Amino acid sequence: MKTISVVIPCLNEEQVLPLYYEEMKKVTAALPDLHFELLFIDDGSVDGTLRVMKKLHAQDQDCHYCALTRNFGKEAALFAGMEHSSGEYVIIMDADLQDPPSLIPRMVDEMLNGCYDCIAVRRKDRKGEKWFRSLMSRMFYKALNRMTPILIAEGARDYRIMNRKMVDGYLMLKERNRFSKGLFAWSGFRTKWIMHENAQRAVGDTRWTMLSLTRYALDGILGFSTLPLSISSYSGIFLCVASLLMMCVLIIRYLLWHDPVQGWTTLMCVMLLLGGFQLFCIGILGQYLSRTYIEVKNRPIYMIRETDLDPRWSNESGA
Repeated sequence: MKTISVVIPCLNEEQVLPLYYEEMKKVTAALPDLHFELLFIDDGSVDGTLRVMKKLHAQDQDCHYCALTRNFGKEAALFAGMEHSSGEYVIIMDADLQDPPSLIPRMVDEMLNGCYDCIAVRRKDRKGEKWFRSLMSRMFYKALNRMTPILIAEGARDYRIMNRKMVDGYLMLKERNRFSKGLFAWSGFRTKWIMHENAQRAVGDTRWTMLSLTRYALDGILGFSTLPLSISSYSGIFLCVASLLMMCVLIIRYLLWHDPVQGWTTLMCVMLLLGGFQLFCIGILGQYLSRTYIEVKNRPIYMIRETDLDPRWSNESGA
């Protein structure tokens, strides 16, 4: 019997976890020839999420939990879950039911009967989202795909099933500033996409704010493209050439018409513009440098506070 590990990163999902578990049991019951293990990753929740995980583990030995010491971010939680998975195949999905468990039978069938390393899910549309957020998301994917040599599908979710070969390959990527959608695409494994209607959270509101989405977008752009550095360089060259041409125009103007250069306001505007542009370019360099600094320190991607998967970190051992 083949084992499928399901990795579920959780952050303050106390209310939705029982609902998720009920939906997953329906799916596993419909696939009796496969063995499913559910691996819940508590990414520093401050509610009763870990308590619910332990309760599920007590009533079902196929449910496992791993609590991180703090909130390391969804990317780190995904990495932790995949690193502790043991199945021949691994599914990663959210607990809020925006990733419908009802798609799993189709994903599994495509994986077992096809020649793909990964079956992943894309949204057909963004029904239910605010128009501004949808617009920014579309613009982000278009910009990212123009700036990077890899193709990241618009509307792609982390929801996917992978074979062990792809999982082991992904775990070789130890970088700290992680953008999973880009890493999956960069790895080059054969992927088939399944389209589905956009679903809303079963309970509560999304915790992705515009600020957190902006940071996530920056991780994607800076992690897979050096084009911003090239833009700042080419812009600097352009401004130097433009300033030289302007100097020639002013000199010729003075020699021909003896018209002295005037315009204190214009001068100040140009100085402020150039100063702001210089700071912008320095900021781009700083973003790349800060990420290099984090990588060089080589800190672990996550740290475990408690898990039932390893006796060293069990609650009984006092870890």
